[in-house]
Amino acid sequence: MLRALGLGDLLTAVPALRGLRAAFPDAEITLAAPGWLSGAVSRIEAVDRLLPTEERAPIGFREPDLAVNLHGKGPQSVERLLATRPRRLVTYDENTWRQDRHEVLRWCDLLDRHGIPCDPYDFRLPPAGERTGRIVVHPGASTGARRWPAERYAAVARALGPEVVVTAGPGELDLARRITPDPFQGSLSELLDLVATARLVICGDTGVAHVATAYRTPSVLLFGPVRPAHWGPLNGPHQVLWHGTTGDTFAAEPDQGLLEITPDEVLDAVGGVLCGSESSARVTSA
Repeated sequence: MLRALGLGDLLTAVPALRGLRAAFPDAEITLAAPGWLSGAVSRIEAVDRLLPTEERAPIGFREPDLAVNLHGKGPQSVERLLATRPRRLVTYDENTWRQDRHEVLRWCDLLDRHGIPCDPYDFRLPPAGERTGRIVVHPGASTGARRWPAERYAAVARALGPEVVVTAGPGELDLARRITPDPFQGSLSELLDLVATARLVICGDTGVAHVATAYRTPSVLLFGPVRPAHWGPLNGPHQVLWHGTTGDTFAAEPDQGLLEITPDEVLDAVGGVLCGSESSARVTSA
């Protein structure tokens, strides 16, 4: 399987990976994905081998019985998989790809179409420990368009008190230090454990949001410029704040809709999500 993307991308593909595992219980399943994701891949319990592969790099595998494109619709990803000379290839193309589809459902749809049933709600990861009182605030994101301003995160962190732990991903240490002088810096596995056992997570549309979903950790998620209907949690104790606008997810500056979210909205949502039901995620748009 090819899914050479980020942490959130990996976690939205978990139901598809588990569907493949159930369909081929005796096969050796290899996932071509970035090596730094190994700490997360091992927790999915559906992959036998991680083949370190960067997003645009060749795939170092030859003649698989089945190649599955969980990366995109092509043509680049299709060409890379065809170069491995698979006996069979499962992939989208321009005619079958639906733009307006939730990312979890997208890959389940693909496999279902090829006779491999998937449960789109089978995305949970096994528990990693007892719950603590910690509140994780993660200000980073892969693009500026999805980064809520650091000073607003700082206002929220001050209001929530000493249980707040500010986390920093690779290259995000300076950003995190605008909120606290001593942010959390650890391995991916340590970050997963922190989120898995936290009382609450506050972050944007980024990988940590999907970690919270995978571990049933209550979360307040700040969306823009992407629709929650495409990348938000399908269910669970989560509150999504979104002001109903979309834009360029690769832009350098924060999305205008994201900037409409205020610290007071976030703090109100914190109270709501901690007292709410775990059965369904809620989207608040204005």
